[in-house]
Amino acid sequence: MCQQTQVATVIDYYNKWMLQWPTVDKLADASLEEVNKTWAGLGYYSRARRLHEGALKITRNLNGKFPKGRDCIRKELPGVGRYTASAIASISSKEPVGVVDGNVFRVLSRIRAIGADISSQCVIEEMWKMSDELVDEDDPGDFNQALMELGALICTPKTPKCSSCPVKNLCVSYSLADKKAIGKFSENKLRENCIVDLECRVQNFPRKSKKTLVKNKISAVVIVRKEGEEVNVPQYLFIQRPKK
Repeated sequence: MCQQTQVATVIDYYNKWMLQWPTVDKLADASLEEVNKTWAGLGYYSRARRLHEGALKITRNLNGKFPKGRDCIRKELPGVGRYTASAIASISSKEPVGVVDGNVFRVLSRIRAIGADISSQCVIEEMWKMSDELVDEDDPGDFNQALMELGALICTPKTPKCSSCPVKNLCVSYSLADKKAIGKFSENKLRENCIVDLECRVQNFPRKSKKTLVKNKISAVVIVRKEGEEVNVPQYLFIQRPKK
């Protein structure tokens, strides 16, 4: 539910959802129409469909057992990607794997002062590698959630609260932005693939790629309406689009 949607918006929908379908079995017994009706208002209905498909897969093909392990979760459940599988595995099963979302990406890029294009696949893979290496083996779930919260509350995109950051002394971009406060920093300590930001500002990390030019698109919409003496109220034609 939190994909593309803020937590504050999700809470009421989540509570309503859990009251209606407290178990995987109950969700699997529901129809897709019922699921979409409860989801109405959150948008991105593919998320609801995938939750329903996942419940069906667990009850019908996996003997009612949730798959274990990041790779297995990602392989078995429809719509579950790298981040979701890693979060579930580390939090529920204590598998020592890292997670990378927008918040974690920002935190790690600032800590290491990585100035490469964040849309680059090699940078994305480096972030995942770094996250897996840093994760606490004893409490991976707590570590990952703490890292995400650090990015959400302290290491924010704009006006980060660096003075309150618990890892500021480990942060390369902060040391570049405030050399007088923490002493002179040796550039020899930078990772080989790091690019020193010339303006020495924490907010300059991560380095975003150039935005593509927005294209204008004109679409035609046809509304089929039936009215007359044979119908009490006007009727409209709807065609349900295929699942894929």
